[in-house]
Amino acid sequence: MSLRRPRHVVRRGLFTRSVSMLLGAAIGAGMIVAMQVPLLGRPAVAEMTLAPLTPAARATPLAWPKVGDAALVIPSFGISRSWNDRVVPIASLTKMMTAFVTLEKLPLSLGQTGPCLTVNPGEVRAYEAMKRSDQSVAAVAAGESLCEIDLLSGLLVHSADNYASLLAAMVSGGTGTFVTLMNRAAVSLGLANTHYVDVSGFDSGSVSTALDQADLAVLIMRSPLVRSIVAQTSVALPVAGTLGTFTPYLGADNVIGVKSGRTAEAGGCDVMAMTFRLGASTRVLYAVVLGQRGGDLLGPAGDAALALADSALASEHHHFFSSTSVVGTLSWGSHVVTFALARSHLVSWWSTRQSLPVSLRMRRFTVGVRRGEFVGWLIVHGTKTYRFALRAQGTGSPPSLWQRLR
Repeated sequence: MSLRRPRHVVRRGLFTRSVSMLLGAAIGAGMIVAMQVPLLGRPAVAEMTLAPLTPAARATPLAWPKVGDAALVIPSFGISRSWNDRVVPIASLTKMMTAFVTLEKLPLSLGQTGPCLTVNPGEVRAYEAMKRSDQSVAAVAAGESLCEIDLLSGLLVHSADNYASLLAAMVSGGTGTFVTLMNRAAVSLGLANTHYVDVSGFDSGSVSTALDQADLAVLIMRSPLVRSIVAQTSVALPVAGTLGTFTPYLGADNVIGVKSGRTAEAGGCDVMAMTFRLGASTRVLYAVVLGQRGGDLLGPAGDAALALADSALASEHHHFFSSTSVVGTLSWGSHVVTFALARSHLVSWWSTRQSLPVSLRMRRFTVGVRRGEFVGWLIVHGTKTYRFALRAQGTGSPPSLWQRLR
């Protein structure tokens, strides 16, 4: 008997094995391609390689006062700094909240007088008692008519304690309810370290921090009415006549307000708003000092606030961004292209920030980039927000499928 297999059976076996091998190879290749294809459409990864930007020269130190507490706020630049910032008595700075609550309850626009009240004999006696205790007051007479604008002006310009009480009577019927409104406002505004026990600040139980008072000053100065009142060096009142401001340096050195105060417990306190020019625009900074000592208390407070404000303005720096310096890279794995500024720029900024904040806003690249092509923006947060165009310094693209398969 022959043991040899028929020839057609052998051929069929060889064919089957060949087809199986080819099919296996095709499936394997397909799986590899299937795993690689999704990677081909992935965008380039952008990375900033620019070194941290710090002042080229030693920053001018801020002139923090030698005693007491202080804060510096420049709202348009996002600068908010404090020194000590303890919870301490704030004297007549309390009246900024008195004005805020009044205007929340009885809104008033420029040119309006608001509601009026008639001074009664009890309010005259209260004025006389305040005067005997050496409080800051404005004379009143029984039967005198005082409107909201008169009371706010006397409160903020001449710091009249009795006008604070009259506003409380006008708004809520008395100081007790009004003080409750003041503390509710402090909570709602996020002034966590601020608490009031009276409407004028004569009581040392009305306390806050320098930074809280700076934030409150920024808020009330958003009102055109408040800005117009605190910019006055004097105010004319029905019975009291013309009374001057206690705000140091008001009308000089670009000072436009806002409030000062003094008591034996609080020392000299000053919230100073100062304007300065930046290009074609005018900006405002706020310097706050608490607990100053010496002389009449207000003089040292004004000097300390002015020195702090001036030192802040002197701390402006400049940084040169060269178009030849690499800002970052676009990469698809090992394929890397650098990018830089389309042209050079000079940026001004404040050393009070310690460093110059920068970020990238990039286009999405999946099919490559050509030399000189626009790739995105460098965002620089200096004295204003700058946006500088970025260009590729070379040509690059994602690796091909063949390169990935090799």
